[in-house]
Amino acid sequence: MKNFSIIVLSIIFISIIQSVSGQSDSTKELQMDLIVTDGQKVILFTSFAIAVIGLFVYLARDIILRKKTPYDSTEFDSKNDKTYEKYHSDWSDDYEELGSRKNSKEENEFRITSQNFSLPDYYKILEIPQDATRDEIKKQYRHLAKKIHPDKNKDEKSEEVMVQINKAYEILSNEELRKKYDMYLNRD
Repeated sequence: MKNFSIIVLSIIFISIIQSVSGQSDSTKELQMDLIVTDGQKVILFTSFAIAVIGLFVYLARDIILRKKTPYDSTEFDSKNDKTYEKYHSDWSDDYEELGSRKNSKEENEFRITSQNFSLPDYYKILEIPQDATRDEIKKQYRHLAKKIHPDKNKDEKSEEVMVQINKAYEILSNEELRKKYDMYLNRD
């Protein structure tokens, strides 16, 4: 590193000496006329034009190479109204605002029904224990659906019972909903 700095300093020193000696030598007159032919002008202009076009292509490469999607080919109102797109974007759904708490529709339903003491016991509806596995839930649901389905059972209440069985299976077969349901069920 020390040798490199010495070389740089010596080059700077030599260039200063040459420029000072060139300025002090006023007896010599330099004759420097720049002569450019028409062919050279054309070459200079075309090379400059190619450089400018290349620069624009380089800067616009993302727009040029972007793959077109079905969204690009159709006319949507959101294309005209950028504020709609800004506030209704799929990207914003992933983030939760600080201090806010997103509750799902089912969680709100669990909370309200548990406050009213009307939260149904889906385990009793499906006739399974609370520690039942997913396969046991599925097996029992299919058994009850075959037995109580309104097409096979002509009872008047079979439709209502089938709706309850479907709702119970929907909640208990989904792991997240089952955890939330168990949390509200055990509060009672």
